[in-house]
Amino acid sequence: MNQMLAVAIGGAFGAMGRYWVVGAVTQWFGRSFPYGTLTVNVVGSVLIGFLYTVLVQQLRLEPHGQAILMAGFTGAFTTFSTFALESLNLFQSGRVSAAILYIILSVVCCLAAVAVGMWLGKQLA
Repeated sequence: MNQMLAVAIGGAFGAMGRYWVVGAVTQWFGRSFPYGTLTVNVVGSVLIGFLYTVLVQQLRLEPHGQAILMAGFTGAFTTFSTFALESLNLFQSGRVSAAILYIILSVVCCLAAVAVGMWLGKQLA
């Protein structure tokens, strides 16, 4: 299978997953803060840390499998470009403290989530 096709297949499922999670979280918590995007970024960070540890480092999954799951699925599931847009929109709407909180939470939580995912992956070894 072509690498690009592998990324596209994974990306389709990642995008659908993101759409569902953002919708569910937004319905639960409302639209006053980008909770949905923050959620998919943190969950996606745990997932990519886990997948990297298990599939790349431990199982040495072949490149097409890596492309489907890591570049495709997690790349489409996480939404850094949306994060950037929402951050800027919070700043432009005068919600400076919310923007700064969102940026700090996103960066710190996602870095921690990658570490958690890697730790979880190592526990399975």
